Amino acid sequence: MSDITALIPDVVLFVIFPWGLWRLLNRTIPIVVLPILLGIGLAVMHAPVQELGIPSTCGNNIGWLAVLVLAFTAGLEMWQSPDAHVSAHTIPAPTLGRLLGGALMALGGPFLIGSFFVYYFFLPLHGWQPPHVGPVIGAMAIGLCIAVSALPVLIGIVRELPPVQRSIGQLALKLAVVDDAALWIGLVMLQFAARGPAALHGWTGLELVAVALLIALAIASNWATHNMRNPPAWVIWMSVPVYLAAGSWASMQLGLHELIGAYFAGALMPPRWVARLPVEKVGTFSLIWLAPLFFGHSGLHINGDALTWPSIVASFMLVVISVLAKMGSVYIFPPAPGLTRRQALGLGSLLQCKGLMEIVAATILHAQGMLSDFAFASLMVLAVISTALTGPLFRLFAPHTGASDTAR
Repeated sequence: MSDITALIPDVVLFVIFPWGLWRLLNRTIPIVVLPILLGIGLAVMHAPVQELGIPSTCGNNIGWLAVLVLAFTAGLEMWQSPDAHVSAHTIPAPTLGRLLGGALMALGGPFLIGSFFVYYFFLPLHGWQPPHVGPVIGAMAIGLCIAVSALPVLIGIVRELPPVQRSIGQLALKLAVVDDAALWIGLVMLQFAARGPAALHGWTGLELVAVALLIALAIASNWATHNMRNPPAWVIWMSVPVYLAAGSWASMQLGLHELIGAYFAGALMPPRWVARLPVEKVGTFSLIWLAPLFFGHSGLHINGDALTWPSIVASFMLVVISVLAKMGSVYIFPPAPGLTRRQALGLGSLLQCKGLMEIVAATILHAQGMLSDFAFASLMVLAVISTALTGPLFRLFAPHTGASDTAR
């Protein structure tokens, strides 16, 4: 079967079918969850989808490009004001120091708590020992996955919030941005810790070119912001693939991930240019019609034999640790002054969403031998459950939109 022919059943299985089920369920479950669940189910049942050419090469490429676009559109929206009504639910803009401190607490708390529990209670379990690194780095790898927040998926969830709740969602996105940047830096540090000085071997002059390219993008954006505020539309559209490709390539050369480069490339574009782009439409199209190929293939890549009942139980335990640690960290140190209890808990419920970011991080760590098959399977289940819980948890804890929230 040719790859183009294999793309057809690939799209039907991971795009059309999940979309129909999503509409049938009245969009109560984030659409990102459905193809992941489907992929995991097929992996567990050892379904012979390979005979249909699934996952197809074209499907892999399309799904990966869609994920890059999602990260890029997340960066584009970084400096856009949320469509929030001035109400009791509107959150005052925090200072940069308070925002960074809140992001550090929201990431560091779950990372430390998760790493502790994994080291003492999970790694001793059969099949959880990482194949290529020691237990400390293995525990930190899982702790990093527990701590992460899902930026692209969170964007889709925030878009579905009522207008009066958008300020909470926008603050969650800003925190997720900082957390995800810390995630990719943490991945690099873990790789360096695992390989030692050998991690620096093989570096070439391309790293300097990558740094120079990022600096050039920042300088060009600053110049355009002040001197080219209203260029022709074709100039803006032509700059989009340039920024996306340059940012992704540069971050890859620096040992980071293409996604973080795609995000920062979007954040670097002049805000007035971004305001003229259909960012939300592009992001929604990628999330619904293209990215499910990546999500579904990620589910297929787990070892079905590793998803045993003990792994499922461990996954639920990880969910409890992840949710409580994330929401507790945000509640203890709110990233903005004057948050009510419900606002802080609602913010924490959004940030506990794992989705795409954890899947990508776990995939990288698993490929490099820092996660066992059992741990990888459990983290995939954690990503699905935490993402599915985001909406119900937010509706449970966030301020009610019908009246002012006075609980302090």
